[in-house]
Amino acid sequence: MLHELLLALLGFTGDFVLDSSSSPSPAPRRRAAHPEAGGDGDVGPASFRLAPDLTFLQPSERSAIERLISLGFYYRELNRFATESRDLSWINSSIDVSPSHADKTVKIKVRKGSAYRRAIANGIAEILSVYRSAVLQVEQNLLSDPLPILATVTHGLNKFEVLLPPLHELVMEIEQKDIKGGQLLNFLHKRCHCGVPELQSCIQRLLWHGHQVMFNQLTSWMVYGILQDQYNEFFIRRQEDRDEENESSQVDAADKFTQKSAKEASLASWHTGFHVSLDMLPEYIHMRVAESILFAGKAIRVLRNPSPGATLQESMNQSQNLKGSFRIQNHTGGSGALKDLPNFPNISAEELLPQAEADKIDAMLKELKHSSEFHKRLFESAVGSIRTMAANHLWQLVVVRADLNGHLKALKDYFLLAKGDFFQCFLEESRQLMRLPPRQSTAEADLLVPFQLAALKTIGDEDKYFARISLRMPSFGIKASTSQKDLQKASTPEISAHGKGTSELALDGWDSIALEYSVDWPLQLFFTPDVVSKYRKVFQYLIRLKRTQMELEKSWAAVMHQDHADFSDYCKDRKNSSATQLRRQRTKPLWRVREHMAFLIRNLQFYIQVDVIESQWNVLQTHVQDSHDFTELVSFHQEYLSALISQSFLDIGSVSRILDSIMKLCLQFCWSIEQYENSRNMFEIDHITEEFNKKSNSLYTILRSSRLAGSQRAPFLRQFLMRLNYNSFFETTARGVMNSGRLRPSTAGTQL
Repeated sequence: MLHELLLALLGFTGDFVLDSSSSPSPAPRRRAAHPEAGGDGDVGPASFRLAPDLTFLQPSERSAIERLISLGFYYRELNRFATESRDLSWINSSIDVSPSHADKTVKIKVRKGSAYRRAIANGIAEILSVYRSAVLQVEQNLLSDPLPILATVTHGLNKFEVLLPPLHELVMEIEQKDIKGGQLLNFLHKRCHCGVPELQSCIQRLLWHGHQVMFNQLTSWMVYGILQDQYNEFFIRRQEDRDEENESSQVDAADKFTQKSAKEASLASWHTGFHVSLDMLPEYIHMRVAESILFAGKAIRVLRNPSPGATLQESMNQSQNLKGSFRIQNHTGGSGALKDLPNFPNISAEELLPQAEADKIDAMLKELKHSSEFHKRLFESAVGSIRTMAANHLWQLVVVRADLNGHLKALKDYFLLAKGDFFQCFLEESRQLMRLPPRQSTAEADLLVPFQLAALKTIGDEDKYFARISLRMPSFGIKASTSQKDLQKASTPEISAHGKGTSELALDGWDSIALEYSVDWPLQLFFTPDVVSKYRKVFQYLIRLKRTQMELEKSWAAVMHQDHADFSDYCKDRKNSSATQLRRQRTKPLWRVREHMAFLIRNLQFYIQVDVIESQWNVLQTHVQDSHDFTELVSFHQEYLSALISQSFLDIGSVSRILDSIMKLCLQFCWSIEQYENSRNMFEIDHITEEFNKKSNSLYTILRSSRLAGSQRAPFLRQFLMRLNYNSFFETTARGVMNSGRLRPSTAGTQL
């Protein structure tokens, strides 16, 4: 009987020990086989039981034996879990299927697999090995004892009574809920907090086995840039279509990436290729640490696969042979951009990431992997060090080899209008064209001619970055296709009907002028589409402002030329020049209004170019020189762009709309003055003046509001307000407008 008891302890039943799951009525017991399963409250979980016909056993002996043989049942179930989880025979069996169903079979098998569960099964096998050794020791003790007693068995296995039942419950819950990956690590981490030291040690050992898989995946990701996650268990995931996530395998994802060019694949991997899966992220790993792991792996991928940059050398050699107007025509037309990166030769992965650095990363991860316990602080410190190393090498690639600062300067020159002579020449060359409505089919081609002429006059061959600039005229609707004549026609009926102009004037069709900048790998990691979009937004605002300033200056020059001619006629014939003198007197109030407009536009332009752009540019340059971390540079550049948009009031809808209206009113005023001799529509000019005064004083009122005064733009805002209101004119005028609702044109000239 004792030998049959020993066999039962190893999961083998017989005449003495019966398996309740194979009894004549096993169904109720199977339903209650798992601790969380439902079933008849009087029927216990499936287990081993003594045969009912053993009448020679005392109740105390039966109770002790039944308690012992339950360990055999737990052993059998745990051994079954370990065997099934470690069984890899399905790999061979999945190959022996018909071709029409092969893909489906492989996908099903892949979903059922789990590297983390296999690792936990290895830990379970270790514990069961210790249990088998204990059973063997009990057998040896029984054989050596001349009078074997049941107490020998009980004494040898009593410590497993607090281990196997909780482990069986844990395994059953893993199987029922299909827990795997990071969720399994999280599940075991929570179960480690118990009051039984032996059980705590066992679960910590299981967790250690799970961490071995995690550290292997971390090594593959952070040392080689490879995502080894066959069963979608790692908390770093490849970005896939959410709707097809349950139907697409990793083979499909790999095929999708191989269909792209190397350049597109690198960009997709960096920007949208990978993400942190919160479902698989253990709770004891902070999201900040997971994002550092994500960045480090992506950076290593870039450093170990610099193949997209290898194509730059050939393009650079070709670009050196292109000169003069052909260069300008080629790239202003957007037919292609020169890949001219003089400091970025054809380099290898060994130069970007030396093997010694990779070995250092591998050594840090191995030290954590071989530790008997998971130390959160050491783990976070190691991840931070690896992230810093990856960011430094990526900084070397983007900033030094790819000449990041040169490209930043080029974006400032062209998108932020730092090359004022070029844009002044361009606006002068295109001035007559922009007085007509843009033709939707040829507007971009029409602008290329003055753009190329301005480049020939002001841009030298030494500016290699201009080749990356291309002019674009995005599509616009009918409402946007308005210009000088359209604005006047649109505003006149409203003036007659309502006695006031509208604040929502139609956009000038030419306001949609935009620039594009050709960026090559690896700079596309820094200049994302969102970044270029912000630059484009600021450019469109600045080019409208400069165009308005130029029109005000041109109108002043034309009128002064006519005024000098009238004065000359007056001096020659004083007797017959009364009409000329009257005309000069009548137009003087208009020039006061024009000066008021020019004063506002000039100060706004000076504020943006000097107080905002130059100031923030100097701050950015300081960061570029002091920082050696790629992610820090990205953050500093984002702050730079945000400051440009914020301090230029582009993020305040009410202010930006008023500024747009003011610029349109200035253009209407200039065009109306030039037609003043023919139409003498003083009422229209008077109304434009009234609207301008209302808008300008509303602008001043908003800018000095308490809401803006307490924001981060307050110091820069005060500089702008000081220029506008240096003699308290704006403040006085704003009060008068709010009280009277009307400001005469002559009043605006008092600031002169």
